[in-house]
Amino acid sequence: MIRAYNLFRSRASMANSMLRAGPAAATQKRFLSIHEYLSMGMLNKFGIDTPKFIPAKTPEEAYEAAKKFNGEPVVIKAQVLAGGRGKGHFDNGLQGGVHLVKTPEEVRDFAKKMIGSKLITKQTGADGRICNAVMVAEARAPAHEYYAAILNDRVTQLPVLITSNQGGMSIEEVAKENPDAIITTPIDYTKGLDLKAAEEVAHKLGFSSPKLEKEAAETFVNLYKLFDQKDATQVEINPLVETKDGAVLCLDAKLGFDDNADFRQEDVFKLRDTTQEDASEVEAGKYGLNFIKLDGNIGCLVNGAGLAMATLDVLSLKGGKPANFLDVGGGANAAAVKKAFELLLQSKDVRAIFVNIFGGIMRCDVIAEGIIQATKELQLTIPLVVRLQGTKEAEAKELIKNSGLKIFAYDHLDEAAQAAVQKAETQQ
Repeated sequence: MIRAYNLFRSRASMANSMLRAGPAAATQKRFLSIHEYLSMGMLNKFGIDTPKFIPAKTPEEAYEAAKKFNGEPVVIKAQVLAGGRGKGHFDNGLQGGVHLVKTPEEVRDFAKKMIGSKLITKQTGADGRICNAVMVAEARAPAHEYYAAILNDRVTQLPVLITSNQGGMSIEEVAKENPDAIITTPIDYTKGLDLKAAEEVAHKLGFSSPKLEKEAAETFVNLYKLFDQKDATQVEINPLVETKDGAVLCLDAKLGFDDNADFRQEDVFKLRDTTQEDASEVEAGKYGLNFIKLDGNIGCLVNGAGLAMATLDVLSLKGGKPANFLDVGGGANAAAVKKAFELLLQSKDVRAIFVNIFGGIMRCDVIAEGIIQATKELQLTIPLVVRLQGTKEAEAKELIKNSGLKIFAYDHLDEAAQAAVQKAETQQ
């Protein structure tokens, strides 16, 4: 029942869940995520109700924003691309990235402590992420909290609406402890989400009146319209609430978008905040490289995510620890390979480099040229182990042989991985 949700999580959090070797490892973005206040604004454009909110990038802006709520209590929320903000803490000692406050002066005080500091949550790792803005929102008292999300399900190959009447908490814990509380509704992408089907879901969730059931159903329909029209991979509302004054509102929103749709979603991709991403990974993206930091000592350069995973596995099997996941893809040139080496060498922990390339779309001789260029220009001093197989393999091996450089070439994966592990150990 929760399969669609778990499948999505495994994709959207690939670096977190599958590749990270430690809690402080950085994360490669497979999908674009945007800040909460931007997500809330997008919800409003699709006719989806939220509390009134105002973003602020300085303490004074936050103070002025709070004054516009006419003395009513407000919530101040740190704008950091990570979950668990409420339970997190800042590197300056402030506990929590979400606070209910009563006066504009309090809002300003909290903003001073949040803006410019790093928020550390269970999703950021020990390094945390910089907070460059806060969101000031009206405090709407919930009578009941729900969960709602639109995701892609690989099994049915359809979008699904996932809902629960146990919102405001970790949906993973709900699925584990009470799977019957999760309602999964497949959506025919050729027709969209039918209002009648949405009303049936709202009824199952237990809204207190037919009027609120209809409002919730309309919210579900509009969430799917956003998902479809904006090439989203994730539309998650936690919590969706029925307020004590009789309204259905989205109190929080997390939106993710397909990177492959950037050419037709320019307005969305302009909202990207690279300060929330690892600088090395942002730099790698400029060269068409996929780069993820891990916490080992063997730098890995491969082509293809499958080969990358296999390389990480075999190194671990041989007793080694990968320092990264670096995929040069199928269209890399010598300059991109050199940039890949530069990224690998940024880590002082790297004691050896393992290049494992299967030449299919990517030609081995191009990789070899890049390896030789990088070795010479970067004055590489740590051991370099290379395994090249496939298209232009013979030419690549000849280039390496004639280079006169200290490059250790192998034909088989096992022996190459074993050599990389041993050479990294000798460099400790």
